Amino acid sequence: MPVKVPDGLPAIDMLRGENVFLMTEQRAEKQDIRPLKIAIVNLMPTKEATEAQLLRLLSNTPLQIDVTFVAMGGHISKNTSASHLEAFYKDSRTILNERFDGLIVTGAPVETLPFNEVDYWDELATLLNWAHQNVYSTLFICWGVNAGLYHYHSIDRRMVDKKISGIYPLEMYETTSRLLLGFDNPFFMPQSRYTTVFPEDAKTAGLRVLAGSDEAGAVIMAAPDHRQVYITGHLEYDVDTLDKEYRRDVAAGLDIVPPINYYKNNDPANPPIIRWKTYAHQFFANWLNYYVYQETPFDLRTLDNLSGS
Repeated sequence: MPVKVPDGLPAIDMLRGENVFLMTEQRAEKQDIRPLKIAIVNLMPTKEATEAQLLRLLSNTPLQIDVTFVAMGGHISKNTSASHLEAFYKDSRTILNERFDGLIVTGAPVETLPFNEVDYWDELATLLNWAHQNVYSTLFICWGVNAGLYHYHSIDRRMVDKKISGIYPLEMYETTSRLLLGFDNPFFMPQSRYTTVFPEDAKTAGLRVLAGSDEAGAVIMAAPDHRQVYITGHLEYDVDTLDKEYRRDVAAGLDIVPPINYYKNNDPANPPIIRWKTYAHQFFANWLNYYVYQETPFDLRTLDNLSGS
């Protein structure tokens, strides 16, 4: 089944060229079906690229999904036009009277800042308070993990000396979570961050540490009921995303090494090796099916009757 997106979204033509099934609002209105309502809080500077990446993964299930893009209304984007945000996004402060089956909070290029110095932190904290009671399952990605762990569990960032960048082999620590159904052991995931999560921090907070490695730390974590899911990596990344980030960092004069296990022979003159796309599609399909669709109430008003994580 397709993902319903706003009419005119630039990602539509590109994804249809990849045979991804998207449905415009006009066509979706003619269908008598209860779609999953998924909100995406897109904090990435490259918003249009992130839109396409996430829609590509959300479309790979038999479920119909109604996507709402959300922006921090108190933040002025430097990389996305105001007209794009006005046409395709809702201000986070305007959705506080709505409810959603699922929520995705992306990464953001602010991980070296203290949380209270992020100009939209108070707005995001308000949104996370709202999500706790008005969203069935929330998926946090990269810096979104830092924000969620700090807000809900008082776990602060752990900075690393050198950027964790590349395609990391990860070990499954638990095999009972359906998030990892269909995964190999080890499996691979892109990482791009200056922070890490210690497994003991997550466990002390009552979270399940599902996968990680000595080098990458705890990478996939979840609340016992999976109403909060944390993934420090970027399964959604395109083949060339890490390459663009690396060359941007080099151009900025940063002391950076090439992403590991990414280029053939670890040589940036060679093309990247793709080894995470199957896991990306499987992970998002598992999350949507087992921890959103199978669990969320048909009437979202009954979320009030559920105990929070």
